[in-house]
Amino acid sequence: MRYVAAYLLAVLGGNANPTSKDIKKILDSVGIEADDEKLDKVISELSGKDVQEVLAAGKQKLASVPSGGAVAGGGAAAAAEEKWKRKKRKRKKNPRRSPMMIWALVYLTRL
Repeated sequence: MRYVAAYLLAVLGGNANPTSKDIKKILDSVGIEADDEKLDKVISELSGKDVQEVLAAGKQKLASVPSGGAVAGGGAAAAAEEKWKRKKRKRKKNPRRSPMMIWALVYLTRL
């Protein structure tokens, strides 16, 4: 991921086709040692391609990935929130007295 990020930074900086030397310079500036094998793989995959088109294709692929579970979790969260609200309302109707309040009531009745 760091190699792709460095590649994209180089492209944003105006270098349409960054070399491994350019990417190593970016990674070295933040204290990361570059692995030549991984770096060459990223460069070979992205060289000659328009970065905007690659990002658009990736966005379409991510949109097709199912993300189930979020729908089921929504109902449970709503039920838990409703239960919490009922509990809060119940507590307001029957407030519990703190030890300090009890002490104050006992002290005031003895005066």
